[in-house]
Amino acid sequence: MNPLEAALASLPHRPPFKFLDRLLVLEPQQRAVGMKLIRADDPYLAGHFPGLPVMPGVLIVEALAQLAVCLEGKGRDEGGGLPLLVGIDNCRFRRPVGPGDEVRLEVVAKRRRGQFGRVLGTAWLGDTRVAEAEILFTWWDGAPASGTLGRA
Repeated sequence: MNPLEAALASLPHRPPFKFLDRLLVLEPQQRAVGMKLIRADDPYLAGHFPGLPVMPGVLIVEALAQLAVCLEGKGRDEGGGLPLLVGIDNCRFRRPVGPGDEVRLEVVAKRRRGQFGRVLGTAWLGDTRVAEAEILFTWWDGAPASGTLGRA
């Protein structure tokens, strides 16, 4: 398995909540580029919106966050813990995307402090920017208690 395939395989996400189809560029700890093809049968499109399917903006941000996990280069099996989204800043949605659109996702590392990181993520259709956000994440290393993520 090449490094791009290995990084993509290290994601803990699985369908239907995996929003990254391909990894095109990986400069660990610096920059990553991936792709997401919006398919007409993607489950979220049935209700968002009937007759005018649009990928929810929050899922575009999730796709960028998943790409950030690849950028970090440490999956749970490598002692990285479980990646959790902890914040979104300066988020803007500029154009809707729907079935047949192939969204190019890019993240650039901004800051890393301990278990926390910040990336600048941008989503593109061709040369048109469709969304951007600063994404904050952490690596949670706790063990779930009875499937409750440690909550009583």
